[in-house]
Amino acid sequence: MKGIFDIFKLLIVLGMAGLLYGFSAQRNGGRKITNLQVEFTDENSPFITLSTVNKLLIQNTDTLTSITKETLVLKEMETRLLQNPMVSDAQVFVTVDGTLGAMIKQRNPIARVAGSPNYYVDEDGKTMPLSSVYTARVPLITGTSKNNFTELTPLLLKLRDDEFMRQSVVGLHKYRDGTVELRMRKHDFKVFFGKVKDIDKKIQNYKAFYQKTKRDKTLTGYELVNLQFGNQVVATKK
Repeated sequence: MKGIFDIFKLLIVLGMAGLLYGFSAQRNGGRKITNLQVEFTDENSPFITLSTVNKLLIQNTDTLTSITKETLVLKEMETRLLQNPMVSDAQVFVTVDGTLGAMIKQRNPIARVAGSPNYYVDEDGKTMPLSSVYTARVPLITGTSKNNFTELTPLLLKLRDDEFMRQSVVGLHKYRDGTVELRMRKHDFKVFFGKVKDIDKKIQNYKAFYQKTKRDKTLTGYELVNLQFGNQVVATKK
């Protein structure tokens, strides 16, 4: 008899807990969204505005605070954010106090292509449209390519990750035969890189040439620095 009574008490406790949980969930779901918090997790300046993010999160609604938490479908919001060409990854969440949050990782451009229209190449080797909000300071690409210059991605990544080369190179020109010429920021000589191969060795050779000629004060006396042979630098004087 005592065992049956204990079971009966347990059922009552569980029932009350269920009612409280349901009431709490219903009340929580009916709460209004009170705030929007957007965080860009990458190091770039925002390529999209908060207004754009707001519209992607909440559609067909006059104001953010006019909807309740229960009407939000977070997965759909994330999908809409990911459809924006500036966004690489997105996570959307709601806090207990009614804040709608979004953590956004933007795509990272590593070069800008001079075309009609201009566009970026990102670090994954994919094309990316320009932003009307922010212009990335990346090398400018000119020349010819059948693949939107994505074949230059390994070289562009090396130039970006090397501080000296990142500060020195302002542009690249790709010829029809696949060879590449680098355009330098402070010097009028041409740097002929050649084919996109032996990248580390060519960069190392150029840096060694630069340091030696700068030390000897002969750097300005050259019109062409040829790196295409990989194991040596062939420099032509003016």
